[in-house]
Amino acid sequence: MTIDVEDYFQVSAFAPHIPRAQWDSLPCRVERNVMRILDMLDAQPAKATFFTLGWVAERYPHLVREIVGRGHELASHGYGHLRATDQTEREFRADVTHAKKLLEDLSGVPVNGYRAPSFSIGARNLWAFDVLSDAGYQYSSSVYPIKHDHYGMPDAPRFAFQSNQYGLLEVPPTTFNMLGRNFPASGGGYFRLLPYGVSAWMMRRVNEQDGNACIFYFHPWEIDPGQPRQRGISMKTRFRHYVNLSRMEGRLTRLLKDFQWDRMDRIFLNQPV
Repeated sequence: MTIDVEDYFQVSAFAPHIPRAQWDSLPCRVERNVMRILDMLDAQPAKATFFTLGWVAERYPHLVREIVGRGHELASHGYGHLRATDQTEREFRADVTHAKKLLEDLSGVPVNGYRAPSFSIGARNLWAFDVLSDAGYQYSSSVYPIKHDHYGMPDAPRFAFQSNQYGLLEVPPTTFNMLGRNFPASGGGYFRLLPYGVSAWMMRRVNEQDGNACIFYFHPWEIDPGQPRQRGISMKTRFRHYVNLSRMEGRLTRLLKDFQWDRMDRIFLNQPV
């Protein structure tokens, strides 16, 4: 179970409409939403990995300590939610290094994992894996093996693989393969759009037929139907962001009950319980 810790105004689809200079002036809702998620996880109980923006951690250091204090894994989502494809190698190195140090200084625990905003590591920037190794990360979850208009590397392996010569592990979000094509089965907008039964069926098939753990992800803003609505965005962006927000919390509660969930580092790095 993974959570990408970012606020509603930081999503990549809103970047053309919300200047970064305005972020500090907008009403933040990430604190309330993450605390609600932590309570949901405690209720099952279940453990998760929180891929956290450095920008959020810097402003809410107590949230970082709360995540760690409740037994979850703290991982990096970079500092300012810049897509890896929008950065030079030098800029990417500075971003992931700064975010890792910031998270470790605030939490007092090592940060082993990284997820690129919008799954923005693919065929065009495979150099990013070497940068992550140099920065001290042990694994990444940044390549989505599907075809999508904003991201994706459909020819990438569907399950965990060694991404470079230094042994960095890449753990892709879960896909369901049918008729030679990979379909998303790991959360996000797809989980909100599809009937719950379809998503659960695909994940069970991956568990039982492929013999692999599923990587599920969502964002704190997805359990927050009361978030401010953005104006001037396209109908496509509006649909993707807001569809079924009011149903998300109930679906997540059901998902947490129907499957067993744990931290990425325990499952893929064999970290002790």
